[in-house]
Amino acid sequence: MQRLTSAIMTSTGKRVPIPRRGVDYRGKMVLAPMVRSGELPSRLLALYYGADLVWGPETVDRSMIGTTRKVNEALGTIDYTRFPSHGAQNKDHSQKESLIYRLHPEREGSRLIFQVGTSDPERAVQAARVVAADVAGIDVNAGCPKPFSTHGGMGAALLQTPDKLCAILEALVDEIVPEFEIGISVKIRLLETPERTEHLVRKLCATGITGLTIHCRTTPMRPRERAIREQLKMIADICRESGVACLMNGDVANRAQAEDLVKEFGVDGAMIATAAETNSSCFRAEANGGLASWEEVVGEYLKMCIEMENRWGNTKYLLNHLIPGKSPKYKEVTVSKSYSQTCKVLGLEHLEVPAKEADDHIGITAEAEHQGRKAMKNKNKNQSAMAAGGKQNRNKQGKKRLSQRGASQQEPSQPAVALNV
Repeated sequence: MQRLTSAIMTSTGKRVPIPRRGVDYRGKMVLAPMVRSGELPSRLLALYYGADLVWGPETVDRSMIGTTRKVNEALGTIDYTRFPSHGAQNKDHSQKESLIYRLHPEREGSRLIFQVGTSDPERAVQAARVVAADVAGIDVNAGCPKPFSTHGGMGAALLQTPDKLCAILEALVDEIVPEFEIGISVKIRLLETPERTEHLVRKLCATGITGLTIHCRTTPMRPRERAIREQLKMIADICRESGVACLMNGDVANRAQAEDLVKEFGVDGAMIATAAETNSSCFRAEANGGLASWEEVVGEYLKMCIEMENRWGNTKYLLNHLIPGKSPKYKEVTVSKSYSQTCKVLGLEHLEVPAKEADDHIGITAEAEHQGRKAMKNKNKNQSAMAAGGKQNRNKQGKKRLSQRGASQQEPSQPAVALNV
């Protein structure tokens, strides 16, 4: 395991005890919790390229409560499923079961942190109890600013109700830690002023958590805005005084940069989000090869998606991030309808047989593949027609009139004189 060099590693200061099955966040570089981009194959890909820990996507407490835990012998995974309340059915009229969460105990279990979206201590404990035996930690989302998360007082909305957030963390520490022996952590954002941020961090560190991640942006800020790091040292110092590990998130591009930030601000580790969506090999140290080509990363990702029979729509979503938009392959993949078709487009012949098997298992029909090929042909045809049409139109138009070109027409006996030269 590649570990970051952290000044905290040699500190003799106070530390919150790490439970027997838990993990210490110190010296770690980790994958951030990302909805859609943080499903099982993406997490396995990050671990493959050197991530020390991975966060799963935020999962709302109500969606986990009442799920059924199933061991998937074929894939080697543990699946949490439930039947939807609206009664969706399969083609054979049997009730359709939804997959809520899938994890691989052997390949990620001891390095997987489950992030819960919640606004209620009791529900948080109920949801955590469902999955706690299969993960290395429970993290509370108090930083996501998007409406689907802040709805109902979850996510970044919890920053405005610090007493409720502390009550959630304390309930998890009191109920989950003794029973399952894993740690509890929280992910937050900066508040409006350094004073408010400091007050909140002190309150959170007093709840018994083992880790705190600070996203170095305020709630209204968007990812394109530069991360604010001026408060990092203050936050890291408070966490150190309380014995809580501190991770930083926001504009971390790779392992080398993470190591520099750890040294500069005294934090214990770093979390990567956007850069991992673009190229998961950002976790790999330069000594081990550094950043890999997108072709290599996409090949590894597709292999893992096929092995885990990942939902095709989710796979395609991340492929659209991993494949550069300027690549000719990007346009072809965007209209692909199956794993086998995508493998052909990308020239991954060694994956075509397992890709076809995965298509069959997850129910991708030959008709869908046919539609994908048809869409690809139509797209290429339309592009060719547009290009040809543009050229014809230019030829038909011919030369512009003199007045359109900034010239005035003279009498036939006089030469034309261009104006505004």
